[in-house]
Amino acid sequence: MRFRRWRGWWALAAFVVALLLAALPGLARAEGTVVTLQGPSAQASLDSAGQYWLDGSGKFEIDAVAGDAPIEWAATRPGNIYPVRAGQALWIRFTLAELDDSERWYLEIPYPAVNRVTLFTRDRLGQWTSRSAGDVLPVADWPLPHRHPLLPLVLTPGQPQQFYLQVQNPQSFSAPLLFTSERQLMLQEQRTALVLGLYFGLAGLSVVLGGAVALVLRDAAFGLYALAVVMLALTQASITGVAGLHLWPRLPWWNDVSVMVLPMVGMAALLCFFTAAVSIAQRSPRVNRAMLALAATNVLAAAALMAADPSWRYRVMVASIVPGMAVGISVLLWAARRGDRHALWLLVGLAPVAVCSMFPMARSAGLIPVSFWTTHAMQIAIAIELPLLLAVLVVRSQDRREHRRRLHGLERTDPATGLINGQVFRDRLAGLVARSQRLKHQGVVLLVDIVNIEQIRRDFDRRSAEEMPLQVAGRLLSVARDIDSVARLSEHRFGMLLEGPLTEEEAAGTGPKVVARCLMPFKGKPLEWVAQVRVAQSIVPSGGDARTLVGRLEAALAAVPAQSRRAVFTVR
Repeated sequence: MRFRRWRGWWALAAFVVALLLAALPGLARAEGTVVTLQGPSAQASLDSAGQYWLDGSGKFEIDAVAGDAPIEWAATRPGNIYPVRAGQALWIRFTLAELDDSERWYLEIPYPAVNRVTLFTRDRLGQWTSRSAGDVLPVADWPLPHRHPLLPLVLTPGQPQQFYLQVQNPQSFSAPLLFTSERQLMLQEQRTALVLGLYFGLAGLSVVLGGAVALVLRDAAFGLYALAVVMLALTQASITGVAGLHLWPRLPWWNDVSVMVLPMVGMAALLCFFTAAVSIAQRSPRVNRAMLALAATNVLAAAALMAADPSWRYRVMVASIVPGMAVGISVLLWAARRGDRHALWLLVGLAPVAVCSMFPMARSAGLIPVSFWTTHAMQIAIAIELPLLLAVLVVRSQDRREHRRRLHGLERTDPATGLINGQVFRDRLAGLVARSQRLKHQGVVLLVDIVNIEQIRRDFDRRSAEEMPLQVAGRLLSVARDIDSVARLSEHRFGMLLEGPLTEEEAAGTGPKVVARCLMPFKGKPLEWVAQVRVAQSIVPSGGDARTLVGRLEAALAAVPAQSRRAVFTVR
């Protein structure tokens, strides 16, 4: 009896298993979960609610795909990377339903670089209708011109509607399929317009500043910076779909290839910019020629890419950009090791771009799916880079101007002390004489000689004797006011001009004040290491021009006996 009971249970289990096995083909052909669209500000993602099939031949039509063809559908998954290639087609089917018709809905594919997507559905008569968008079509002819494919969905409230999406792309496809309401779409576009406006506004400002400074200062580095920013901005406009929507909506061929051509030309512009920014031509003409040759190679490779088969374009782009980036970083490191103080800061500015460029390249290689970072990481990196590079260029320009100013100043200043030289001293003395006569007040002119240089050399060493004039220059500057002038006239002779008005007592006390200041001990030096000076001074005006005054003061100092202890001589 017990055996019969168990036999009955086994028979029931076998029947259930047989039913499941019979239903497996039907389960394999199940058409996914119905995605219900509701809410005025909602957005839904297909995720696992659809099914996909990869047509390796790319020749299947919608009638065959939706008919009885032996197709093995597989469930879609969030973040899935579909390995579609040139000549193939990816088919995705899904079913949608809406509760009411209060809102319009769109299929949003946030991937501006996709070649072609076509959405199929049946109309009320059972006939297939299609809507297409993508790079191979003029953006102006899309059902809804947009930065990326945006296809209207025709739905009937309360009635599920099945859709088939055909995707054609030479690289892998990994963009999410989003079902967005019209209100949500408008809100998204407002946010995106704000972000993109900030980015392109910053880029435009950088171009204007770089170009203007290049013209004013005649500095090629600023001009190349502006060119590089233009190319980077065009690259981002192409990647985000802004260029296809606004710049070339009627050029589908160029819209398709520009995503890879513009980054290569941008890399060439960056290489030229780095070459100028760290003065490679002056450091090594050979390295400079190599950098320019690499930049020209990038441009030629970009031209060749436009004629290449779509399946080879990504490889050509990687073979151009990756070596260019590596060479640019290497040259900046090379310049930094040879003393360029701006090269490391250029590397700091380049680092965000070098890191964030990996996201779109990895997406093109099919390593990661389309996401916020693959689309917008480069914009964030460039927004960080542009102000840094511009700041480095400004500091570099200031340093170069200061260097040129010092070189030009060698004609008017003493290189060792920074004081004005004899020619400038005589010119300023002539001006002092003219002002004193015109304004009816008096100034003072002094010649100061160091007389114990040989004794310092004997008692200490040659370096101490060479250091003494520098210390005396500092002491004379401490005596002078801002409006006064101190000059180095020869190795051991200095001149001073004290602007008036000065009283008789102030004018007479200038020489002794200078002598006393020079006799004060120097910090960190022995007490014997002091400057003994002789001063010849004259009140201005006292008759005669500047040359005559200097001649009389020089004669007064020349007439002093070598053993004289007197330090101040007044010439009237």
